[in-house]
Amino acid sequence: MHKLVLASKSKVRYEILVKYNIDCKVEHSNIDEEPIKQSLLNEGATPEIISKNLAELKANKVSQRLIDHLVLGADSVIDLNGELISKPENREQAFNILKKLNGKVHHLISSVCISKNGSMIWNYTDKANLTMKEFSDGDLKEYLNKISDEALYSYNVYQIEGEGKHLFSKIDGDQNTIMGLPVNQIKQYIESLQ
Repeated sequence: MHKLVLASKSKVRYEILVKYNIDCKVEHSNIDEEPIKQSLLNEGATPEIISKNLAELKANKVSQRLIDHLVLGADSVIDLNGELISKPENREQAFNILKKLNGKVHHLISSVCISKNGSMIWNYTDKANLTMKEFSDGDLKEYLNKISDEALYSYNVYQIEGEGKHLFSKIDGDQNTIMGLPVNQIKQYIESLQ
């Protein structure tokens, strides 16, 4: 299978690619996402458009440096009734995000883009719908106490393959998408190039 370059610091995304036997190496894009998100929000972009744009920016930036390589960029966001919810930067933000999602349905959007020589050649966006159970503040704090800092900042505020699955009464969608990488579609695209 083609060697893929993952333009991401996410250990989770790398582990998913390895698990699915996709030969890859990691090259960070080092894009400062917050000003880009803010600019897109100011223009009225939806969470899905923001996710797609960030995935493409990451892939394009790394693929400009690595000529003739296939570079995979990825981005995941939470969409709560049209409101973009980004990864927490501290435990207080994580708690506030969980309170906001408490008892509600939200969408987790994961976008991926493959670029070559600085231009996108393929992209895909998948969405999962998650219904969070109703919890007290104490329950939410207890959940956060079980989660390591690394996990908290890597996976947004829940680890769907670990403790986080207990937060939800209903999950409609692919687990890999929820973890940040719709890997089946990536694999199909790479196989189509052979």
